Amino acid sequence: MSAEKKTVYVVVCAAGPAGDVGKLIDMAHERGWDVQVIATPSALAFIDTDALEKQTGRSVRSEHRAPGSPRSPKADAIIVAPATFNTINKLANGIADNYALDVVNEAIGLDIPVVILPFTNVAYTNRTPFQRSIDALRSEGVPILIGPEGFEPHDPGSGAATRDTFPWHITLASL
Repeated sequence: MSAEKKTVYVVVCAAGPAGDVGKLIDMAHERGWDVQVIATPSALAFIDTDALEKQTGRSVRSEHRAPGSPRSPKADAIIVAPATFNTINKLANGIADNYALDVVNEAIGLDIPVVILPFTNVAYTNRTPFQRSIDALRSEGVPILIGPEGFEPHDPGSGAATRDTFPWHITLASL
């Protein structure tokens, strides 16, 4: 790593483990990364933005900046975690209807490393559109950390029981 720290964007979606994203931020800091948190609009209700801003030293971003406002540092890598069924399907189809999706879609096109760690239940995971989305993103070189090598989908209604074992650490190892 150069003398200048690299920046990882952590894109957080509205899923059970979102409130624990500070664990990932601590791990990233331990590995020498600066962190910029970007939240989907729905994720804002799941996270403590004040605490995350103190932890990262940066504002949590959830919308495009106003003209003349400071830019976020350029991303050297992006982690989307926890990634929802909705976000994964939208990314695979190039939909950028919010700031987080816009940033990640562009990063994929720019060949910035992107790693996705889903948090879904088996009902969503078994859907054909979701399987196609995973295949499409993987064909673009985006690792989707699901199954034995990543997050094991849970039964519907049991997500809260898996929150404490959400494998944040594998995202950094995949960069």
